Amino acid sequence: MAEDRKWPGHLDPVVEEFRACFDAMERYELLFGYAKLHPSPLPQEEWNDDNQVHGCQSRAHVICSVDESGGFLLRGGADAQIVQGLMAVTAIAVNGMNPSEVAEMEPDYAEAMGIRSSLTPSRANGFLNMFKRVREEAALFQ
Repeated sequence: MAEDRKWPGHLDPVVEEFRACFDAMERYELLFGYAKLHPSPLPQEEWNDDNQVHGCQSRAHVICSVDESGGFLLRGGADAQIVQGLMAVTAIAVNGMNPSEVAEMEPDYAEAMGIRSSLTPSRANGFLNMFKRVREEAALFQ
């Protein structure tokens, strides 16, 4: 993986897996797989207006916290598998990191994975809104 990457090294295998995909459809299928394997899902019964991501085409919700060791924890849920998959990959990226690192992180990994170019403009905007919310919440834990 290139040294100029701007995402945590532990995300490299995920980025490489997406880069190896033949086309956008294969990337979507992989994203659907990640949606099912979300490391920290947010069940629908915990969805509410306070944790809703606004500006997202689908219903998307995130709750951010810090675990007992001080590591950032993103829990997320969405009614669309594409969004749920994007949340899962983002959770893989940020969970366990120092909140100050999360607050400074850029979503460049989505571009490197070839996902952003595969999304509709409204989905891409929703992803950026979700990522912005995660960064803003991480900043509160610094």
